[in-house]
Amino acid sequence: MKKLFICLVLVMAVILASGLASAEGRYAVIFKSAGNPFGEKLMDGFEKAVKEFGGEAILKAPAEPTAEAQIQMIEQLIAQHVDAIAISANDYDALEPALKKAMRRGIKVVSLDSAVNPDSRDVHINQANPELIGRVEVQAIYEMIGEEGQIAVLSATSQASNQNLWIEWMKKELKKPKYSNVELVKVAYGDDLRDKSVSETEALLKTYPELKGIIAPTTVGIAAAGKVLTDKGLKGEVYLTGLGLPSEMAEYIKNGVCPWMYLWNPIDLGYLGAYAAHALVTGDINGEVGDTFNAGFLGEKEVIQAGEGTEIMLGAPFKFDVVNIDKWKEVY
Repeated sequence: MKKLFICLVLVMAVILASGLASAEGRYAVIFKSAGNPFGEKLMDGFEKAVKEFGGEAILKAPAEPTAEAQIQMIEQLIAQHVDAIAISANDYDALEPALKKAMRRGIKVVSLDSAVNPDSRDVHINQANPELIGRVEVQAIYEMIGEEGQIAVLSATSQASNQNLWIEWMKKELKKPKYSNVELVKVAYGDDLRDKSVSETEALLKTYPELKGIIAPTTVGIAAAGKVLTDKGLKGEVYLTGLGLPSEMAEYIKNGVCPWMYLWNPIDLGYLGAYAAHALVTGDINGEVGDTFNAGFLGEKEVIQAGEGTEIMLGAPFKFDVVNIDKWKEVY
């Protein structure tokens, strides 16, 4: 009887401790894959926000960037009865059954960075205007290559919704008459894996010996391409731009391989995703157009209409060049 009493006391202590640790709920974030520096910073920001409002953060990322791996993680989180899931999706549609199941169980769902379809989420967190991202990268490479020549895109996975949307806008920008002497020869996919991104860059250079520019709208891809171009001594022959982490790209910006690039702060992106999830859990917002909430140091944010569904915008892409890279490489 005494042993039974002690066991009950211990169980109650664990339950109480768990309740105190997650007084504001349990918030999970799933990134595309493990070992991605952008994803690691995003999860750092997510965890920071969750700690600020007193919740428990659960950080997850599969070994490979596949929808199947993310679905397994979603099922695990459903079984753990989390309050919210934020996800950077490996596929726009494939996660729908699992995420709908989560929503039926009362779990709030936020997509961020790479979206899922509107039926699979309460709201999407968008890092910047997709049209602006796509167009500004084309404008950059156009200037770098002297307004003519062959260019290629080195993307992440072929199913990544954010990458595909940016590439759509790149192609629309390229239809303008001013780009008549610019040819997009290929969109290659490095799957956000360093070694494959290196191989794809080398293949582009071999297949298109007249290639003058590469746009890599992925932090893994642009760093891999920067190394290849540097190692091959192609500064001034093949130019590089896209979306990169300052800490990884400082060398290539300084040596001139990548004169400038763009990005937003992934820490802030994860931070905003957590606060949006919290606002959904507490009922401050429903993910409808016009909803507003406080997002910590980011201030008040508003839910706006997206092409499909609704979203919350972090801000405009930021330009990194030789003038400011030393400052920002110490930040992220």
